[in-house]
Amino acid sequence: MEYITPLRLHSINDFHQLWSLPKPKHPLISVIDYKAMDHSVIHLGQTLIMDYYSITIKRDFGVKIQYGQQSVDFNEGIMFFMAPNQVFRVQKDVFQDGSRNGWIMLIHPDLLWSTNLAKTIKDYDFFHYAMHESLFLSSEEESMIVKIVASIRQEYTSHIDNFSQQIIVSQVETLLHYSHRFYKRQFMTRKVSSHKILERLEKILNDYLKDDSIEKGLPSVKFVADKLNISPNYLTNLLKMLTGDNTQQHIQNKILEKAKEKLSTTDHSISQIAYELGFGYPQSFNKFFKARTKLSPIEFRLSLH
Repeated sequence: MEYITPLRLHSINDFHQLWSLPKPKHPLISVIDYKAMDHSVIHLGQTLIMDYYSITIKRDFGVKIQYGQQSVDFNEGIMFFMAPNQVFRVQKDVFQDGSRNGWIMLIHPDLLWSTNLAKTIKDYDFFHYAMHESLFLSSEEESMIVKIVASIRQEYTSHIDNFSQQIIVSQVETLLHYSHRFYKRQFMTRKVSSHKILERLEKILNDYLKDDSIEKGLPSVKFVADKLNISPNYLTNLLKMLTGDNTQQHIQNKILEKAKEKLSTTDHSISQIAYELGFGYPQSFNKFFKARTKLSPIEFRLSLH
């Protein structure tokens, strides 16, 4: 495929111009209906990078979009989030009249200056989820989100004054709170698929630690997330819901379990066990083990006899 230079959109006005939309009513926030966008202006395979946040609901979109290494066909109503500097690409330009349902809200970081949300927006991990980890809303949840978005749109189109920024930012924060709640609901209502992910994670870690190579190093969060085809943030939040531990803690618990097994069932030296588990130095293994058991590996082994 011919390489197409990424197109960077610095301002919300750049986005409006690209899709042949009227000039935005507010320079730092905009809610756009997909039906109003002229998608014929985007070349097949064009990569876009935006310098602002986006929150989207799409229904029956009939187009495949690639985000990072994942691609998804949007044929149901879903909600997804993107932080500034994320890369996405339209993979096919097949649009049917009347098929583009939904909206996209663009929020420039400058809107958040001197507000509490400027500090806390990075805590909303779903801005860094992959597209296939989007939020599937119930009709009631979607109705609630749509009302908040309508209120935001009304504020920035009708009441630009000294109070506008705080009112708009407060409504955006409310929308993010509800989105966080709905993601928690999604984790709980998809327990079957969630537990399958946990089972796959256990197998990945077991297989990794079964290979006694001294060069492989310790398994990282990125390694297991890539193996599971899940973003690191999504995996951590899923594991917290299922087990109470984040991904790093889960990995460390598995390493500790394997270490105890080797210490109790083999006569391998402490140094050998450290290398087999992926530690670069025996001292690192000793520190890791004692921090979690209050015993050194040698003390643990002696306590078994």
